Amino acid sequence: MMESTPTQTPTRKRFFRRGPWENVATVLIAVGVLMLMQPFSMFLFSQSFRVILTGTIMFLIVSHFPED
Repeated sequence: MMESTPTQTPTRKRFFRRGPWENVATVLIAVGVLMLMQPFSMFLFSQSFRVILTGTIMFLIVSHFPED
């Protein structure tokens, strides 16, 4: 069994913090809603559900990350 070195743990903790990832997920959801409401591109409209779903699933997963 491999033991983690002390230099790896702070990097992981810093990368997997809740705050920044929740912001990214929230922005994805907002972009998906804007894509859904725009009247110009059928491609953006058709992809909006995927973007909203990705942001929602990402938010659910990220909400389990540690805060610090």
